[in-house]
Amino acid sequence: MFEILKEYEKFSQVKAIALGGSDSAKTSDSASDIDVYVFVTEDISIEKREEIVKKISSKYEVGGEYFGAGDEFFVDRLNRQLDVMFWNINWFEDMVSCTWEKFYPSNGYSTAFLYTLSIFNIVYDPENWLENLKDKLKCEYPEQLQKNIIKRNIMLLKDKPFASYYKQIEKAIQRNDINSINHRISAFIASYFDIIFAINKIFHPGEKRLIQYCKNNCKILPENFEENINNLLTQPNKNTLEILNEMVENLKVCWTNQEKSV
Repeated sequence: MFEILKEYEKFSQVKAIALGGSDSAKTSDSASDIDVYVFVTEDISIEKREEIVKKISSKYEVGGEYFGAGDEFFVDRLNRQLDVMFWNINWFEDMVSCTWEKFYPSNGYSTAFLYTLSIFNIVYDPENWLENLKDKLKCEYPEQLQKNIIKRNIMLLKDKPFASYYKQIEKAIQRNDINSINHRISAFIASYFDIIFAINKIFHPGEKRLIQYCKNNCKILPENFEENINNLLTQPNKNTLEILNEMVENLKVCWTNQEKSV
């Protein structure tokens, strides 16, 4: 596979290349693809990218912009799928700075990019640009970032006077709007996990295997953590609002206890 990566190293726009995803996190299985991150100073043409892919793949999609600039292809001789993502270096530096240095939270997934950076297996970085960026994460998890993530996402869960996820789900239930219920529950779950990871001062690992990841890595978890999530995701469910309420209250207890222990 490293022979393939060397093809990308030839482009003058390429600043660094890293492997990420479940392979780097040691959580891959037989269904996992290989995530390749190519950091560029400017775009590489789709035509040039396709020249590389056509040499090694009989099934590919080059130039897809569904989740950002990237190419997906099946490497015939490896019998594995590669997802190659092209990330602009200025954009990525800003993402890291806004979260880790300026303490900006998001609506769920606040530190997911930091997690991605932290697990990178760097394979090309001649100027140590990516390594230096990764080194910034070696300091202690900022308390202000923790507080900002929790405050923003707790408000979104239920505490906002208007349009909290809880209130939106309540209205959707009244309308018997199953699609809306599931859509808002997904947003609720994203913020819920964001708070849990912030309480534990660990980075958000993304959207896969989160229950197991929390059980393996989080010292602090809300009461009935797994049970409430499993019940919530069984829809339609007449107890949805009660489950949501309990999840929020148990999170707050976690956070309150954590503050008292500091």
